[in-house]
Amino acid sequence: MRAFDPSGRPRMKIVTWNINGVKARLGNLLHWLQESAPDIVCLQEIKSVDEQFPRAEIEALGYNVETHGQKGFNGVALLSKLPFDEVNRGLPGNDADEQARFIEGVFSTGQGALRVVSLYLPNGNPVDSEKFPYKLAWMERLERWAAQRLELEEPLVMAGDYNVIPEPRDARFPQQWVNDALFQPQTREAFRRLENLGYTEAVRAISDSPDIYTFWDYQAGAWQKNNGIRIDHLLLSPEAANRLASASVEKHVRAWEKPSDHVPVAIELRFAA
Repeated sequence: MRAFDPSGRPRMKIVTWNINGVKARLGNLLHWLQESAPDIVCLQEIKSVDEQFPRAEIEALGYNVETHGQKGFNGVALLSKLPFDEVNRGLPGNDADEQARFIEGVFSTGQGALRVVSLYLPNGNPVDSEKFPYKLAWMERLERWAAQRLELEEPLVMAGDYNVIPEPRDARFPQQWVNDALFQPQTREAFRRLENLGYTEAVRAISDSPDIYTFWDYQAGAWQKNNGIRIDHLLLSPEAANRLASASVEKHVRAWEKPSDHVPVAIELRFAA
């Protein structure tokens, strides 16, 4: 059921979640879809080719499904209660890049087009390997694409696992991450450049709390010790930011059996009736 704000206007719930293997977490995903009732879901690390994605089970819950998959790792998907008007797969700017990390859906609303992206930004570790330059180059491509999309002056949500710890307060123990690609100065600067284009980071637009995390490693009791980091973000164009009603982290999902190491991050956007 669509949520409403106190004025009676409907809200659209958009959620990003790095599922860390859709087949391994299918039971959790189906349970969560019924519990959380999102309108649009951005999944990352589906780790499935398109043909083997469990779309039938998800479609049975009333969702339209579009995927950009890859065998064994990476892969992104969009699940939507709204029909897709358009789907674009792959981040432009490098035709040789075959990694499945980007999918854009376009939807019609009563107030015009809505664009939603599910993205899985490269991890970049180890920093002294070719993986870190690939990460930074991918972020440069994303910046160029995001700048062009702003020219459309439409609500746009870029949601996903950015593999970026934006600030020290976004890690329980930031000193543990100083040598990690997620916390390198170049990584954080690239993320700030995205924001400086005119995008609003939804969670920080709602809360300044220092203890908001979206990822807890499976190792060393990170979850039990709340040794987390915040690397899953939703960046909003000005037209989307003007509709932002709420942002939240559905942290309880991390305590489920066979959890992903990430949890869903949700926003609600106001759409006038």
